[in-house]
Amino acid sequence: MTPATAVITGVGLAVPGLDGAEDLLRPPSEGGGFDPATGLKGREMRHKDRASRLALRSVEPALRDAGLLADDSVYVGPAPSTAVLVSANLGNLDSVCDFADTIAEHTVTGLSPLGLPHTSSNVIAGWVAIRYGMRGPNITVCNGGTSGTDALYWARNLIAVRRADVVVVIGVEPDTEPAARLLADGSDRPMLDGAAALVVESAEHAGARGARPRAVLTEVVRESGLSAAVDVALKAHAGPVGLWLTAQGTSVPALAGAADIGAVPTVDLAARLGHCSGALGVLQCAAGVAYLAGGGAGSVLSTSSGPDDDAATALLLTAPGEAS
Repeated sequence: MTPATAVITGVGLAVPGLDGAEDLLRPPSEGGGFDPATGLKGREMRHKDRASRLALRSVEPALRDAGLLADDSVYVGPAPSTAVLVSANLGNLDSVCDFADTIAEHTVTGLSPLGLPHTSSNVIAGWVAIRYGMRGPNITVCNGGTSGTDALYWARNLIAVRRADVVVVIGVEPDTEPAARLLADGSDRPMLDGAAALVVESAEHAGARGARPRAVLTEVVRESGLSAAVDVALKAHAGPVGLWLTAQGTSVPALAGAADIGAVPTVDLAARLGHCSGALGVLQCAAGVAYLAGGGAGSVLSTSSGPDDDAATALLLTAPGEAS
């Protein structure tokens, strides 16, 4: 069986001050864009942790962008074969800490059984699946700095082996007090308080419903070092790289010997948005889609983790219709 090709047909963001993925590649502007103070309110937001609310707010525009939402916001895709894949390292830490504090003060008799599901590490993916009736695989990846790209790796695999026709991939991290305590390192580096969502489909499924692919998920690689990951990713496509989305702290010259990308323009989203953790790889992919959809030349390379880390990922996006 020939592996199915994975394409991206929809992108959505819930990042303060940004309207869409194209804003990830523009200089920051004052005013406008998503506002958590108002955007995370509403009936469907009740009784949910902050990460789940951010995720839901990013998924809706992504599904709408992909043409998979009816006017009444009902999901019209193939529910039995739609997977939800979330990347979050901090996720619902606030809910877990609340439960731990309650136990410490009142013992387990002080807990509400209605709140227990909120402590599940998969609660974010669960809320998205429940909201839209998606009944395919439901997975959360929590894997440090490479987590967002790892989620896209598994999404591509689900598509390739035809385990799913559609995969909704979400990268989300909330700026909550427990998360700030956990990451406190004495610096003033801000934290991301937002989410990005991507609709990944098999090219066959997208074509059958007349959807327009925005980008092809050509390669996703995990290796022990960054140079090795980049080398493997670039072998998947013969064309030049037009944009490199780097991880914070990545030394561009350090990779010059591994691949001829030393002169490629780079964008460091973490330098602008703050510590992105598990959301980084998904945000990078969203920015790459915006670059290609805007007519950017060449392919898009994104990398997570730096040359000195013990694991690294590289992702390569290409424009639809380009030959490998």
